[in-house]
Amino acid sequence: MPSSPKPPTPEELHHHVTKMGGRDPHEEHRTATPLELLFDLTFVIAFGLAASQFAHALAEGHYFTAITGFSFACFAICWAWINFSWFASAYDTDDWIFRVVTMVQMIGVIVLAIGLPRMFASIEHGGHFDNGIMVLGYVIMRVALIFQWLRAARQDPSRRQACMAYVVAITIAQIGWIVLIFIDFSLLVTFIMATALVVVEMAGPYIAERKFGGTPWHAHHIVERYGLLAIIALGEGVVGTVASLSAVVDGKGWTMDAGLVCIAGVGLTFAMWWMYYTIPSAHVLHVHRERSFIWGYSHMIIFAAIVATGAGLHVAAYYIDQKAHIGAVATLMTVALPVLVYVGAIYALYTYMVQEGDRFHVWLIAATLVVFAVSIAAAAAGINLTYALIVLMFAPIVTVVGYEFLGHRHQAEALERDLEKSGTVH
Repeated sequence: MPSSPKPPTPEELHHHVTKMGGRDPHEEHRTATPLELLFDLTFVIAFGLAASQFAHALAEGHYFTAITGFSFACFAICWAWINFSWFASAYDTDDWIFRVVTMVQMIGVIVLAIGLPRMFASIEHGGHFDNGIMVLGYVIMRVALIFQWLRAARQDPSRRQACMAYVVAITIAQIGWIVLIFIDFSLLVTFIMATALVVVEMAGPYIAERKFGGTPWHAHHIVERYGLLAIIALGEGVVGTVASLSAVVDGKGWTMDAGLVCIAGVGLTFAMWWMYYTIPSAHVLHVHRERSFIWGYSHMIIFAAIVATGAGLHVAAYYIDQKAHIGAVATLMTVALPVLVYVGAIYALYTYMVQEGDRFHVWLIAATLVVFAVSIAAAAAGINLTYALIVLMFAPIVTVVGYEFLGHRHQAEALERDLEKSGTVH
């Protein structure tokens, strides 16, 4: 009989201080930790508040407020998550210091989320761009992250230059963000300054990873982390579906419309999830670490499109409940446009990752655009919005069916050619 496994020792059970020497980028069976999953819960709140404010502004027909506020909110949320996740992939020690500092970063995310309604309201009313609370939360997160990078720089001498590149970029950016708290700038000036600060923040990872040897992030682990955030973002689609379904049931009871709304919302969300995992991210990043920048940053568009789709479903709930100040076509567009952006981003990222085009994709994209056109035409013709949503649901399904029918073979062949070009296989 096999011997029983030995119980862990007290030393193994204790979260004592551990040297940040960097994780093994080829570590087997590396998965997301319970702490990372707990950290992600704060982003459920952040995405939820951003989607709620976005949906309300869209339903009122205040498109400038909606798009400007949502864009700013999504960047702040996604960028905060991205910085922590890549650091944790490289230097997660899971000792008590790492855990406590992560808790501080979670507090920063909550503070940032609380500031979202005030930021949207300030855009709505014009004048001063009130992002003070958001920036305060951002600074809390960043100060904690600077501490982590300084710790890594001290304890991992071989990668000190890379770690300090992150420290310098984050510190410079934080000075700029703090200025935005205390000085009353107009929306235009704030936008210009924020753009400059974003460039500074993004320069840090580029310089660290390209010029100074980089950090030991784990390809399969980071891909799993991004996938988990995508699922969290897709949760807004479920929330929007429930809101729309509740509006139908409250007004008409359990009718055919109620069933169709449920099918449309869940089907759309499910198909977007399925479509996301057609990208061979882990396989490619394991071989081509240099493709991580485009892959990682482009996900901000993907995450924003997913959350916006959920917000659009919430706008549909406002419309069904006769609380929206926009028409059926505009309401459908609040769902259709984010889905269109999402589909386009997935195809673009897929093409970049495998480094070649696929003629089959042209046919799939064309079929997808036909689905978009039919759904919008249905709404414009006065057909029940519920039926238009059912048609729209098939937009991502086109890609799912195409991938399962033929696309998976094309992907395998493309990956094989990419490996041959890189010299990985002979």
